[in-house]
This record gives sequence, structure tokens and C-alpha cells, in this order.
Amino acid sequence: MITKIKQLAESIFDEVVSIRRHLHKNPELSFKEHKTSSYIKSVLSGWNIPFTEDIADTGIIVLLKGNNPNSKTIALRADFDALPIIEENEVDYCSVNNGVMHACGHDAHTASLLGAVNILNTLKTEWEGSIKYIFQPAEEMLPGGAQQMIKEGVLENPKIEKMLGQHVFPDLEVGKVGFRPGKYMASTDELHITIKGKGGHAALPENYNSPLLAAAKLITELDEFSKKEKDRPCVLAIGFIEGLGSTNIIPEQVKLKGTLRAMDEYFRVNTHEKMLVIANSIAETYNLIIDFDIRKGYPCLVNDDEVTKKSILFAKEYMGAENVINLPVRMTAEDFSYYSHQVPSCFYRLGTANKSKGIIHGLHTSRFNIDEIFLESGYGTNGLSSY
Repeated sequence: MITKIKQLAESIFDEVVSIRRHLHKNPELSFKEHKTSSYIKSVLSGWNIPFTEDIADTGIIVLLKGNNPNSKTIALRADFDALPIIEENEVDYCSVNNGVMHACGHDAHTASLLGAVNILNTLKTEWEGSIKYIFQPAEEMLPGGAQQMIKEGVLENPKIEKMLGQHVFPDLEVGKVGFRPGKYMASTDELHITIKGKGGHAALPENYNSPLLAAAKLITELDEFSKKEKDRPCVLAIGFIEGLGSTNIIPEQVKLKGTLRAMDEYFRVNTHEKMLVIANSIAETYNLIIDFDIRKGYPCLVNDDEVTKKSILFAKEYMGAENVINLPVRMTAEDFSYYSHQVPSCFYRLGTANKSKGIIHGLHTSRFNIDEIFLESGYGTNGLSSY
């Protein structure tokens, strides 16, 4: 089976590269991926592969049935939204949608999953069970497309027994793959804070109550609180401050935005409560109002031990044991986590960097790109893990 998958992966490589480049050139933001969805459906139709559409608006499902299709069902997922970034790569497939870019590799995820569909459709008389392919919108923006697809029944009819997801990884050279059993990625919450004081002329402090001082105190206390939690991975960071005052103007209000990342759901809930206590105390001390809005996002991502260990064995067979590595805990977040809390799952990462070609830039940057040789490993490992 490995030999057949590798042969088919090589035979469709140019076509899958072309698909990836089309997607990269025509990116769309979360919840707006209508043309992307139409393109994916056109590829499937061209291969005479049936699909179900309009799941979570633009999502697509393909269900392939092998021998004894009711014996088991697994799912493979790819996301296809892009980011609000101006691309600075100089390639002929550079984004034509100004200010929108596939800077997180979702174009590659989708092309890879389409490759897996193609291969396993060709080999469907040689494997047992059913495989559900999930093409998901809106991973990059809360509340995320995964949650909505689950609500609309993507894990049912037939019921999914295990699930796999892959992600590009520019920290690894192309040809390598990384796994981590257990808790792997953090939960994510957005913090939207408005501090309302009394503005005025900076030279007349008796006439104003500066929200800037309270903002500075709040940022400092939140940082001090997070640093005390040394025994468990967490991040509490403020990344946005807006005061709109001037050298001699104290503003009426200050807006802050930040993020909370955690690997423990109990700690996460307790931290929500502690942040509100800190904010209320500062509001009382400075005699002003602090609106502290915690927008709860994705839970932590948990890789099932058994599914992950089996996936590691498949990867070693397909790519060689020397190319399979153990991954550290990662404080970034991913809405695949919703699936991982519903069914035994494995979310793994495939190397996309190539220093000799200058492909070294990180995710969510304007020069992110991949060595497209990744694609052959991508749909190959998808295919083998499904088998």
C-alpha cells in the first residue's frame, strides 16, 4: 500500500501544486470564502467525486466508501481561510487580493487533502471502512468554523471514530513530521477592555481622572499575575493600547486588547475570575469604570495517545523513522481542538522549510511560503493514516 500511495502521490504532484497555487493566489478571509469553496467543489466535480456542500455556509464534506463501509469511519480535515496580511513574496502565484494572504498555509492544507481524496478514491477497492474529508472554513477567527460544522452534524452520519488534522510547520525542514501525544496546543481567549475616566487639559490634573494611569496599572498587574504561574504553561499578554490623547490632552477612555492562552481548563476559568477581580480593584482605586470583556475562544487541543502513537508508526513507515520528531507544547491555538474534544484525534505538523531555497519565514508573516515538496508528503501521510 505504501508503494502504491507513493506512486500515485508522484503522479498527481503537478496537479496538486497547481491547486495549491490557485488557492494561494486567490485567498479569502474567514467566513467569506465563497470563491474558495466554489473552486474546491469544481476540482472534486472534475474528478467525478460527489460531495455535500453548504456546511457552516462554505464548508464541504466528501464521504468515500471502501470495502465494508460500515465497519469504521475516520475523518481528515483541512481549513481554507486566509489572513489579513499584505503578501511580500515575489512569486507568480502571489496573492491578487490586496491585504489578504495565505500566511498560515491553509492553501497547502486544502491542496494536500484534495490529493488524499484523489489517491484514496483510486484505491477504494483496497481499503476498508469509510473516510470523511472535511473542508472547513474560518479557522482563523472566533468562534471558528469547526464549532459550527460540529453543530451541523459533521461528526455524525456516519459517526466518526477518529480524526486527523495536519498543519504546515516552518520550524521543520521539508520531509520531516512532528507529533505530540496528549495536550499539545493552548486554549485561546480574547480580552477586550475599555477603561472610562474623565478627560481634560493635561496641565489641569484637578479637572480630569486619567484612564491612562489605570491602564498602565492594569497591564502591569495582569503581567505580574501571569508570571507567578510558573508551574503551568500560560500566556497573558496585552497587544493593543489606544488612548487617542496628545501631549496636553488626557483622553476620556483607553482601550486595551489582549489574549489569554492556557493548557488547563480549570486554570483557564480561575484566571478569568482573577482578571475580573484585578480589574474591579483597580477601577475602585482609581474611581473609574473598567469594562472587561472576555471572549472565550478555542479550548486546548488534546491529541489522543493511541491515535497519535499509531499515526507515528505510519509516519515512520512512510517517511522514515529519522524524519519523525517529538514536538514541544505550543501556546498557539487551533480550532481543530473542538474536534479533539469530541472524538479521538491526532493533529500533527509537517515540515515546510527549505533553507537552501530561502524558505525560512514563519507563520502569519508577509513572506511565509512553503517548499511544495511538502505536498507530496502531506497527502501521502493523510492517505496512509487513513488506510
